[in-house]
Amino acid sequence: MKSDLKTRHGGKILADALLAQGVKLAFGVPGESYLPVLDGLHDAQAKLKFVICRQEGGASYMAEACGKLTGEPGVLFVTRGPGATNGAIGVHTAFQDSTPMVVFIGQVPNDFAEREAFQEIDYRRMYGQMAKWVAQIDRVERIPEYVSHAFHTALAGRPGPVVLALPEDTLFAEAAVADVPKAHRVRPAPSPREIAELKNLLEKARRPFVLLGGGGWDGETARKLQKWIEAAGLPAGTSFRCQDLLDNRSPSYAGDVGIGINPQLAERVKQADVLLVIGARLGEMTTGGYTLVEAPLPKQALVHVHAGAEELGSVYRPALAINSGYPQFAAALEKISFRNPFWKDLSKTAHEDYLEWSKPQPMPGKLQYGEVIGWLSEHLPENTLVAGGAGNFAGWLHRHFRYKGFRTQLGPGNGSMGYGFPAAVAAKLAQPERPVVAVCGDGDFLMNGQELATAVQYGAAFVALVVNNGLYGTIRMHQEREYPGRVLGTALKNPDFAAYARAFGGHGETVERTGDFAPAFERASASGKPALIELRIDPDAITPATTLSAIREKAIKSRQ
Repeated sequence: MKSDLKTRHGGKILADALLAQGVKLAFGVPGESYLPVLDGLHDAQAKLKFVICRQEGGASYMAEACGKLTGEPGVLFVTRGPGATNGAIGVHTAFQDSTPMVVFIGQVPNDFAEREAFQEIDYRRMYGQMAKWVAQIDRVERIPEYVSHAFHTALAGRPGPVVLALPEDTLFAEAAVADVPKAHRVRPAPSPREIAELKNLLEKARRPFVLLGGGGWDGETARKLQKWIEAAGLPAGTSFRCQDLLDNRSPSYAGDVGIGINPQLAERVKQADVLLVIGARLGEMTTGGYTLVEAPLPKQALVHVHAGAEELGSVYRPALAINSGYPQFAAALEKISFRNPFWKDLSKTAHEDYLEWSKPQPMPGKLQYGEVIGWLSEHLPENTLVAGGAGNFAGWLHRHFRYKGFRTQLGPGNGSMGYGFPAAVAAKLAQPERPVVAVCGDGDFLMNGQELATAVQYGAAFVALVVNNGLYGTIRMHQEREYPGRVLGTALKNPDFAAYARAFGGHGETVERTGDFAPAFERASASGKPALIELRIDPDAITPATTLSAIREKAIKSRQ
């Protein structure tokens, strides 16, 4: 023991370790398994706010959203057993979305281990496939070491979640140990040879296309890349739910390569002779089920730039694989330039196609949801952060909203329902000066609607839209396509969502006609409270492009 160090219990050591990492927000649901941590955080409240949530699923989404928004690891605390299983949904989201996150889980005392003690789970086995590293801190003096390791791992290469289990006896034990300074962010850089090879490939390209996506970005890098792309005249798109990596007003922007893709954009990706992919994993949603880019050997000359070396060649054999952080890659690109007027013509046509595609289309019912999204796109301040959930209702958001700057979008790349509302709560707490809007489906919202209580408790005043069609819409769409008319398990009996919001102390409104939306939104924004607007749409309007009845009719005809 060093005489110049103060003896602290494990919970205090952990709280101080988080302060050393610069953590300002932590989300969680309290549990007796980590009481010493709560005690340790008690004296740190001026620097580190512990946000009490109402269910670990919502808390884990908040931590993931905070990590995605800030680029620093989002921090989650859950208790053992049920708390850990509830919180797993945000960990899975962080893993598939490449979001830095550190999860702390209470654990049974070491003396009780391997006895199936109360709420005991082996977290290495439980989280093994959905985290970058899972460990347990069995010795109190090693807490600073483990926390430093966790933050370094969460940030290194392809960002992702790390899970640390905290046995009770470790937290109650005492030690005199030093804190460890903030983690370094380690990123590889491209070699001159790789940049020269990239230049050679692009100089020969007649139909190039750039695709941006994934996690690990920052605003300066996104702006540098946009400037370079526009100067070169290259057409570019973004991967699934990464639309804010490139200003959608850019003359180079061709749209998002994801679910419900513009068929013309899909054809551009397929027909590209050089496909420069920066950051995207090229997963199922971005590749249209691995059809836009064929595995394992693409028809396009694939240049895959990724911060995680393990990702390169994992599915696709690229013509050129570059293991690099995105700031380092953007800096290297500034050394090469192109003059190809044909590319600018490609970009111009691609952007015009995007603008045409993004125009709202008529749909059944009195409320034109596409026009509502279009109104938001035109009237919200440019720095507004829009948090969306998962479900068919998000198709209108993806198609009709134009993201105008970096990190103005939060969405679950893993397609996890219930994300939008808690993500908006986290965004408003992390960056209270920014306007925030959540867009949720009815089934989607009620998976974490109880976090309205969290929003009210902490004064997170933003507007949430709940698109109510009385269905689990995505599943109903597939159900009608595969088994037309044989409906089971997809109809919902919903509450009065506006009254639900008011019951928590928020502002609530119901909108059934397009013309009533703008005034309702203005009232909600001016309320100074967490606000909810229920949008009641016709259930037949299942996507921006078709209806349920049309899908059913087509399926029946195909079987005749």
